[in-house]
Amino acid sequence: MQIAGLPRTIGEEIQWSSITPGTVPGAIPATMQAAVYRGVNDVRIETVPVPAIGPGEVLIRVHSCGICGTDLKKIHTGSHSAPRIFGHETVGTIAAIGAGAEPFAVGDRVAVYHHIPCGSCYYCRKKTFAQCAVYKRVGCTAGFEPSGGGFARYVRVMDWIVKRGLVKIPDGVPFAQAVFVEPLNTCLKGVRSLNLAADETVLVIGQGPIGIMLASLAKRSAAKVLTADLYPERHAVAASFGLDAPIDASREDVVEAVRAASEGRGADAVILAAAGNALIRTAMDAARPGGRVLLFAQTQHGEATIDPAAVCVDEKTLLGSYSASVDIQDEALGLVFDGYAQGYDLTRLVSHRFPLEEAVAALAVASEPQPTSMKIMVEP
Repeated sequence: MQIAGLPRTIGEEIQWSSITPGTVPGAIPATMQAAVYRGVNDVRIETVPVPAIGPGEVLIRVHSCGICGTDLKKIHTGSHSAPRIFGHETVGTIAAIGAGAEPFAVGDRVAVYHHIPCGSCYYCRKKTFAQCAVYKRVGCTAGFEPSGGGFARYVRVMDWIVKRGLVKIPDGVPFAQAVFVEPLNTCLKGVRSLNLAADETVLVIGQGPIGIMLASLAKRSAAKVLTADLYPERHAVAASFGLDAPIDASREDVVEAVRAASEGRGADAVILAAAGNALIRTAMDAARPGGRVLLFAQTQHGEATIDPAAVCVDEKTLLGSYSASVDIQDEALGLVFDGYAQGYDLTRLVSHRFPLEEAVAALAVASEPQPTSMKIMVEP
């Protein structure tokens, strides 16, 4: 990835109230730094205008933004037009509010969901919120085509997101914990789709941050949770979340290990939390007859080979889960916020922190994960 000049000067300050309605704590810069996507594998630190807000909207000064695999996919494949400013796992402090954005106030610490559904369309009535046309619209931007915007100093949050997708962070909960509000919701949604029972065995393939969250959530419902990964360093992090049945995929046959732990049957449910379509066959083979396989990391279109008889004759179910769900928002928030005080400390998943000026380096580290790299954060 390329780095165009790294400007250090924020620029001339202006009175925000002169260009938008709302309450302003003094002055807000006219310009800011942002990591701007300019094309395939081309992200540059640039100076861009601070986005203006309108009625019902808020402006967040970004404290932290996690790097998600979907951000990387968009950057590396060119699936989205340029220019854009990505980053959607965003937390920060409200710097300005538009008229009617109550009950929020300047100074509130907040986390933000960048997608919120309409609640009334066919897909919403069927609880398939991620397929709602309004949900597919991104409601947060730092400029250009709305794309999250968290890789910038300020983010504009649009009115329908403010109403249902802007969340106050309780006192005592650090930003590094709150940044997991959206990804934890996506994991909880996926685990819920499996309808786990108390006597079941679950295999989670992949123990990055998402895999560890999926496995720790599955452990709340299932009798036994097995975790598979190539790296002992990741199993060590997983162990701090009570995940005590690791499979070293670099040395063990994952399918055989699962069968040995389940009286020869295979796992009742398998969660594939690692990208790579070749692993779909492994996941299917590891599931027992009548078991379920959840694809969680397969967010890029492609082709994969499966044994159709495994679905038909062996009655295995192949299903997917994508993005967050408003139906479980309160429960997910409780797990992140209340859970922090109870020991569910997701900040342990953060391995790297980069200032915004080094966001390109942060993306490079996230793109080539190492045994010790987990959640990578950009912190303006």
